[in-house]
Amino acid sequence: MTEPAVGPGGGSPNPYPLGLRLPGRRVVVVGGGVVATRRVPALLDAGADVLLVSPDLTPALRSHVDAGRLRWAARRFVPSDLDGAWLVQVAVDDGTAAAEVSAAAEERRIFCVRADDRTAATAWTPAVTRHGPVTVAVLGGGDPRRAMTVRDAIRHLLSATKGPLLTHSVEEGAAVNISAGAVSAAGRVALVGAGPGDPELITVKGWRLLTEADVVVADRLVPGLLLDELRPDVELVDASKIPYGPSRTQQEINRILVDRALAGRFVVRLKGGDPYVFGRGGEELLACAEAGVPVTVVPGVTSAIAVPAVAGVPVTHRAVAHEFTVVSGHVAPDSPASLVRWDALAGLRGTLVVLMGLKNLPAIAATLVAHGRPAGTPAAVIQEGTTGSQRTLRSTLGEVSADVVAAGLRPPAIVVIGDVVGALDGPDGPDGSGPEALGR
Repeated sequence: MTEPAVGPGGGSPNPYPLGLRLPGRRVVVVGGGVVATRRVPALLDAGADVLLVSPDLTPALRSHVDAGRLRWAARRFVPSDLDGAWLVQVAVDDGTAAAEVSAAAEERRIFCVRADDRTAATAWTPAVTRHGPVTVAVLGGGDPRRAMTVRDAIRHLLSATKGPLLTHSVEEGAAVNISAGAVSAAGRVALVGAGPGDPELITVKGWRLLTEADVVVADRLVPGLLLDELRPDVELVDASKIPYGPSRTQQEINRILVDRALAGRFVVRLKGGDPYVFGRGGEELLACAEAGVPVTVVPGVTSAIAVPAVAGVPVTHRAVAHEFTVVSGHVAPDSPASLVRWDALAGLRGTLVVLMGLKNLPAIAATLVAHGRPAGTPAAVIQEGTTGSQRTLRSTLGEVSADVVAAGLRPPAIVVIGDVVGALDGPDGPDGSGPEALGR
């Protein structure tokens, strides 16, 4: 008769499930590649004090460092990195280096998650699904595929539940299938809008396609928690386009989409906001169509409308604004490359929403004022809208540039110009004390 396996204490080898409360507690992540890119957002969402140890980082991880969300030690791991830590996640595929981290963790009695070898780990990362305040974590006995299968079944049940369990409902977005000829393999591409930052704002259809993907090509502004829920066998391609920093060329992104699809894989191009609102989704669709790759387009909640909304600014309001214009500000008004008629925009009475315009905001504001838009026109700037890091600044067109500098606001941020900025304010509203940068 075969004796059942037992743990070191003489009991069952099954893991003991826990929900770790990590606010302010140090968690060390060793490695700066794709695995770390997927795991770090959940740690940050849990409030952990994250120390990332790696000589190199993906652009997405570097954006977290630049935003001050975590600390980075740009070198190889040393055992003293674990001093004061509560948990360590090893996100490298070098077995020798991973074993060194495990040994240091064992010596300090710190639980260690191993991406390279789950049998050598003292803790496992579960398959997770989140619905408002409800978090469901599934352990599959060390088999990540089993855990994902059970997790997905639970998620489906929770998504179908109508009642007090869920705090938000999500409407499914419509999709348009576009195909240009037959392909030699069964591959296809979906251009999916991930929404403005809150992971719950992705559409139901977008989320479903994400769970079916073989390859995910993700932008920097994609909600990180969506990446944390991908199957372990999904290839994650970081296509971050960090402003004025490292980036993949659009041609390279197009090539990745086409090559993976022609190899018979289902590719999701996950883009912040909506794929067609300054997202170059049209260029990517044309590249796929030229190669004969079928494309499904899933619209996303655009930040141009959603971010002002959550900051208390409706882009239209009865008797205040009967129009709104969305414009890209990534090219300065006086640049020969600019396609925007700023002089014409200055003459409009409605709302002006400027995306990607923080760097050129002084020139944009000056140009609008020079062409007749009153300097006293209300203006708002919302940084990282719909996320826990959201900040809102209320000002006027004439003062907003200086106020942004004084408040230390940084991209990604959206600028709203027009009387709608104060349309929902009461006598003690958020702008009652003058221009001020506010938390969410």
